[in-house]
Amino acid sequence: MQAKDIPNLISILRICITIPVVWGLLHEWYGVTLLLFAIAGLSDGLDGFLAKHYGWQSRLGGYLDPLADKVLLVSCFFALGWLGHIPYWLVAVVVFRDLLIVAGATAYHFQVSRLDAAPSLISKLNTFVQIMLVLFVVLDKGAMALPPELLEWLIWTTFATTVMSGVGYVWVWSRRAAINSDSS
Repeated sequence: MQAKDIPNLISILRICITIPVVWGLLHEWYGVTLLLFAIAGLSDGLDGFLAKHYGWQSRLGGYLDPLADKVLLVSCFFALGWLGHIPYWLVAVVVFRDLLIVAGATAYHFQVSRLDAAPSLISKLNTFVQIMLVLFVVLDKGAMALPPELLEWLIWTTFATTVMSGVGYVWVWSRRAAINSDSS
């Protein structure tokens, strides 16, 4: 292993931390879950900083980092939905959007052209809002009661940004595919 592999290793460890985070959620150990979720968040910032600051960016890292985020977030959404802390319909929307993006990216990569992972601004906002929803629900259930209006607002904001992000990806990548097929 070389120093340039550290960001990828951190992303892999973030995928692995998903198991104890979900375990903690399902057993309603919110303090432990909050700590592990914070460690996962810090690791996300750390791997990005190291990759950019030291030029340790890689194609693999471009896939591993968002994959680690999605594995953690979708797993948390499933667990919180299972516990009844977030609506099932929101879990379904979040999972459907992610499956749509993965299916579309895979089809684009193999049928049109090599795909370089580049999240859109609305997708970054969506990821942030999803993280905030998970964090605030865990805080609400464990450390401190939050205003129900705040959680309701986060649920609907998550829904809106998830839909906008999914539609945005379909629109952009469909247009790119059409342009590439016209130039072929």
